[in-house]
Amino acid sequence: MSSLPVIGAAMTLGELEIHRNWLFEKQRDLELQDFTTADVLNGDWSPLAERARKLLDGFDGRLGIHGPFWGFTIASNDPDIRAVVAKRLKQGLDVCAAIGATQMVAHSPYTTWSYNNLDNNKGEPERVVEHVHLTMRDAVKQAEDIGAVIVLENIEDIDQHVRVALANSFNSPAVAVSIDTGHAHYAHGSTGAPPVDYYVKAAGNRLQHVHLQDADGYADRHWALGEGNILWPSVFQAFADLTSNPRLIVEIKDKSKIPASVEYLASLGLGQ
Repeated sequence: MSSLPVIGAAMTLGELEIHRNWLFEKQRDLELQDFTTADVLNGDWSPLAERARKLLDGFDGRLGIHGPFWGFTIASNDPDIRAVVAKRLKQGLDVCAAIGATQMVAHSPYTTWSYNNLDNNKGEPERVVEHVHLTMRDAVKQAEDIGAVIVLENIEDIDQHVRVALANSFNSPAVAVSIDTGHAHYAHGSTGAPPVDYYVKAAGNRLQHVHLQDADGYADRHWALGEGNILWPSVFQAFADLTSNPRLIVEIKDKSKIPASVEYLASLGLGQ
């Protein structure tokens, strides 16, 4: 049996129907992305959940969802906005409970502005953490109760350590770290952040989830792996030093290229 990590993927239920055999062949980790928008979460999503349960009958891989993120930050200083975001996080975790998902992706509050200005305003780093706790405290308790983990994904983050510290500040097994390789590569190429493998090293064993996408350092490309210029051997070497066994999830625009992306990693001797 190969010791190379088994690579999973992110997709919608419609795409799962197409890639189901590929996914089940190695019981790959799966991230469903049907539950990110307000119209879905505020409506009756039970038919989607039922469809997921049927499609995943016999599935033994690890299941997660991408949580809601459109149009908000988890660090708002406006209590009314925090209440809406808290509601969305609860709705996402309700979905997790309904379909048996054990992980939900949430977006980092840190921006390029944050990197240059957090230390420019007295007490601002602490205020951001405080506002995130006010937003997420009920969601974290809910995640603990259902055995799920909220993973905080880098978006514009330049400082690869600050999001790790935010996750640690909860002192909870229900909050961990996610890395999106394309976002990190964008930050590296466009805003002077370190290379992708530095993000992995900074997260260490707090890392429980990774979005694998290729890019050119200019934008959030979500290209198939091998189509950009991320240095994948260095990234996977950093993964090899971990014991946290993060879910390695291909997240690309052209879902028809998911198997080819994994084949590309296999050709480099990095994954299967």
